[in-house]
Amino acid sequence: MNEPPRILYIDDDPGLGRLVKRALEARGYVVEHVTSGDEGLRRLDRGGIAMVALDHHMPGQTGLEVLPRIRALADPPPVVYVTGSEDSRVAVAALKAGAVDYVWKDVQGHFRELLGEAIKTALEADRLRRAKEEADRQVREAKERAEVLLREVNHRVANSLALVASLVAMQQRAVASTADPVAARDALVETQSRISAIAQVHRRLYTSSDVTTIDMDAYLAGLMEELGTALRAAGREHRLHLDAQPGLTMPTDKAVSVGVIVTELVTNAFKYAYPAAGEAGQVRVALRHGTDASVLRLTVEDDGVGWNGEGTAKGTGLGTRIVRAMASNLGSTLTYERTGSGTRAVLDMEASGT
Repeated sequence: MNEPPRILYIDDDPGLGRLVKRALEARGYVVEHVTSGDEGLRRLDRGGIAMVALDHHMPGQTGLEVLPRIRALADPPPVVYVTGSEDSRVAVAALKAGAVDYVWKDVQGHFRELLGEAIKTALEADRLRRAKEEADRQVREAKERAEVLLREVNHRVANSLALVASLVAMQQRAVASTADPVAARDALVETQSRISAIAQVHRRLYTSSDVTTIDMDAYLAGLMEELGTALRAAGREHRLHLDAQPGLTMPTDKAVSVGVIVTELVTNAFKYAYPAAGEAGQVRVALRHGTDASVLRLTVEDDGVGWNGEGTAKGTGLGTRIVRAMASNLGSTLTYERTGSGTRAVLDMEASGT
């Protein structure tokens, strides 16, 4: 439950102070009365005052001398100026010095009702001002964050486009020596898969509030779905299985490298692991912490004809060169582990970026 606003009334007349205190408390305010400007300033230093009613005539100093000192505080409350002077110049001077309103102090005491209305209006205006300042602050912060995010995304898009250009150039050189339309078609499918692996990262970036890291579970799930669709459309009916540890994140540049490696290894498994006509098999991808929590292990394996990574790679060898380059980006190398059957490719990398 919100506490009622606390009003500080500065007036050297104790009797009038009691009357004002009673009138304002009847309106639901908490009122404190002090009899000098110095005492009022000391009270304001302790905080908790929502509003000040400041009298003009006080011994030793006028309210016009106290008002600038109130306004000079770090977060000053609004001030309603109270004056019994019939000189309008006093009220004008108070408004120029920062008072939000003024009230004429009449001998009949009607000013107490007017003071209550002035305080009510001033408190509402101050609430609206603070709400506007907070909204402006949030807009500024949102704008600054959006600008930072845009610069970050643009930087990463530029890096990814440069990578795409390099991959396409490598693919172009690999197929330049052949006029085989099937090889050319396969090259385009593989290039499309590589670009999709990179595009998946940016799709995640544009739907996330964090453009510096990627949720690898969701990223690999989307990538595997796209890969499976594209490779099955090319007539290769194998099953894909993903085992990605939930909660793993990676910097976007590293996520791109992992995605391209997965794309190459899965594509190779679809093409070469099960050569018998009509044979369908499974390709499994896993990304989990190793026995050491500081290491992430990526594995891609199948149950096909098997290859231990030695000897001449099948095809143009472009995929092997790409995997080596991406593994180098991750500060690692790809190894092959011997299993009972099939191929098991393993890549260990530091988990410090996760």
